[in-house]
Amino acid sequence: MGARVRPGNDAEDVIVVALCRIMRIPHVQERLLMQTPRELLAGLWTSVGGDGAALDRVTLTGDEPQLPSSFRGDAAAQVSIAASGLAAAEIWRMRSGRAQTVSVDTRHAAIECRSERYLRRDGEPPPPMWDPIAGVYQVSGGRYVRLHTNFPHHRAAVCEVLGCKSEREAVQVALLHWDGEAFETAAYRAGGVVALMRSREEWQALPQAAALDALPLVEITKIGDAAPKPWPAGERPLAGLRVLDLSRVIAGPVTGRTLAAHGAEVMLVSSERLPSIPWLVIDTGRGKLSSFADLTTTEGHAALRDLLTDADIFSQGYRPQSLAALGFSPEEAATLNPGIVYVSLSAYGRSGPWATRRGFDSLVQCATGFNHAEGQAAGVAGPKELPMQVLDHATGYLMAFGAMIAKARQAREGGSWHVQVSLARTGKWLWEMGRLAEGLAAPDIAQVAAVPFLDQALSGFGQLTAVRHAAMLSETRAYWARPAVPLGTDPPRWPAQG
Repeated sequence: MGARVRPGNDAEDVIVVALCRIMRIPHVQERLLMQTPRELLAGLWTSVGGDGAALDRVTLTGDEPQLPSSFRGDAAAQVSIAASGLAAAEIWRMRSGRAQTVSVDTRHAAIECRSERYLRRDGEPPPPMWDPIAGVYQVSGGRYVRLHTNFPHHRAAVCEVLGCKSEREAVQVALLHWDGEAFETAAYRAGGVVALMRSREEWQALPQAAALDALPLVEITKIGDAAPKPWPAGERPLAGLRVLDLSRVIAGPVTGRTLAAHGAEVMLVSSERLPSIPWLVIDTGRGKLSSFADLTTTEGHAALRDLLTDADIFSQGYRPQSLAALGFSPEEAATLNPGIVYVSLSAYGRSGPWATRRGFDSLVQCATGFNHAEGQAAGVAGPKELPMQVLDHATGYLMAFGAMIAKARQAREGGSWHVQVSLARTGKWLWEMGRLAEGLAAPDIAQVAAVPFLDQALSGFGQLTAVRHAAMLSETRAYWARPAVPLGTDPPRWPAQG
């Protein structure tokens, strides 16, 4: 595995490779120069100081592509899940002295990285998850924008800027009078969430791309002094660890779901005032307690402080500085609870002119060149989305990976730690993996084909059929000990341990 060969010098091959480069799709010979999933995993693992010997205990099975795309989303899914699984296995080795193997299959990983599509409640498929006016529109000059309007306040902001009714036809008519970049800027200023479709070259020319290029994929920094915390008793890698999950939609919730799969006690904290996407709450809520704490109230603020005081990991998906304004910055959390591991998710990275910009997977895909490039590869005039929200899902696993690596450092060295990731930086990682000339010809994975990777369980929502976790650990099987429950089911306090 991992062998690379140089393209041949045959004249015909040179011409074919040149044509493929013009079309921006790799020729099969160029594909041989790409890093294998194992090499990608090794690079990720060693980038955070992981012991290279641990990689010998990982098996990656399956082939690319599994889903139709010119991008290597399947590899990103497999590698990010494998990294989180390996981190859990290494924590178990620290705690018990026993090593174990980790295996991840490409097909299973691809299915898990769009788990929301395969979820069934009492046998019923998901309802439409997109707001009626969400999606792609043309603007002046023949360019395209993508609107994310699933939350009412985001929809209202878009319609306020456009001065139109919340109807697709009215939105399209209004947008034809707008320059795409001007609308993008105006919508963000008004509190909306939109993206102008850019080519990769256009994205790379922006100052935000340069700011992102300076950041590591998973950034782990020490933010305070603290004594090492001993591992609690338990028979799973993260048993006895408490995780606060302040996130919505996919990436952050996947982080909490992953940590719960390895035994952590995860408390999702939301508010009755915050909108949500119910189907995603069900899918990503497996393994978690769920409570309400309105941080704008004295009672909610106090409840979160109490939860934080006894937490081991604090994972949040608010825009940079949002929680700091409420008194819950990484440094304040480390002062309140020395030894905390604080995990931050952003859309476009922690620095640069777009650092505070709202964003979702579909919009980051659109803004950073993926939709444009996939459309070109498919021969369509407009944008084409990737077959899974891989920026969301892969980032969620990378967050869990970083949290576990930081927690292991805390146990060895002490200190408080800050882990930072972003959807756009994960996108840069995916882009740099290279592309598959034949990728779009792969068949989609239908529900019936996913059945071998699904389990059934009762939940607070009824009988669920849902995707199992794809990281297979030989000694400590990954599973969710708690069923998914409706938001606010539990009080905002930790259950007694014992």
